[in-house]
Amino acid sequence: MSARFGRTELPEEQERALRRAVRLAWLTIAFLVTAVAGTYLAMGSSQAMKAAWMEDMLSFIPPIAFLIAVRRTRRPPTPEHPYGYHRSVGVGHLVAATALCAMGAFMVFDSASGLVKAEHPPVGLMEVGGYTFWSGWLMIAVLAYTAVPPVLLGRAKMPLAETLHDRVLYADADMNKADWMTAVGGIVGVLGIGLGLWWADAVAALFISGSILKDGVTNLKVAVRALMDARAETYDGKDPHPLVLAIDEQLTSLDWVKEAQSRVRDQGHVFHVESFVVPRPGYAPTLEDLRLAREMSVDLDWKVDDIVVIPVEALPERMLPGVGERTSSHDADA
Repeated sequence: MSARFGRTELPEEQERALRRAVRLAWLTIAFLVTAVAGTYLAMGSSQAMKAAWMEDMLSFIPPIAFLIAVRRTRRPPTPEHPYGYHRSVGVGHLVAATALCAMGAFMVFDSASGLVKAEHPPVGLMEVGGYTFWSGWLMIAVLAYTAVPPVLLGRAKMPLAETLHDRVLYADADMNKADWMTAVGGIVGVLGIGLGLWWADAVAALFISGSILKDGVTNLKVAVRALMDARAETYDGKDPHPLVLAIDEQLTSLDWVKEAQSRVRDQGHVFHVESFVVPRPGYAPTLEDLRLAREMSVDLDWKVDDIVVIPVEALPERMLPGVGERTSSHDADA
């Protein structure tokens, strides 16, 4: 049986991407269990190690949010949720971003306080198997272990996030790809302690905390915009989605359509589309015309499933803000 998001049946490419993304999410969780345990055991009193440990703990949120969101979005629409459960992706994105912001802000304050108070974290010696060595080497080994796997996981998830148009998966991949900086920052802080630079540990912790806060703020902006029905954008929230223009061009290409414009909102993985079409003078579109126009738009992309085509006398500016300016500009260019 084919995988679905609600009533939207996924093409083979997206189905494969979804299965792989789920496997990578579970693999990420398994890795984080080992990373959190190892960092906690080696942490000592180092602020940089504490910040790295907190980041690893926060890194659980995106993959868990992704798995929950995917499970919820598979549910079909109900009378209480006629649009389906696609917004679960946006909710998961918002939860992950809020947690990052809150903990990032707290950690920035905590790290800055340690720097202002000139706290000197002790990193002593430890004995294992009859050998005595500086415990900082153990910290560095643990941080080095946590540096490489997240980068590989992030690189593997990023194209899947684009294929599935999944912003929770994108946020997870983006954080994973940047995790090497956390590990390097922590290693620099621990080496600084070994060299007698007490402030290096606090500075490294501040750097890691700032990175967490930046990730949180960036993702929070994108998540809030999506939940407030901003125009449909690409999976990374950087540009208007090209599918919006493609839908309008497809409808305008019909013989009986004079002009067309759509308003498109991102429901999560799929789009909700309302397309307003102005028939050519003297032509009254039939139900068959409207059905074919809808099917042509649906065939453009798997994300276009929930779409209505509305014939109007003129493009309604009340529902399409700025349409008058765009129409005037188009006429001037013509």
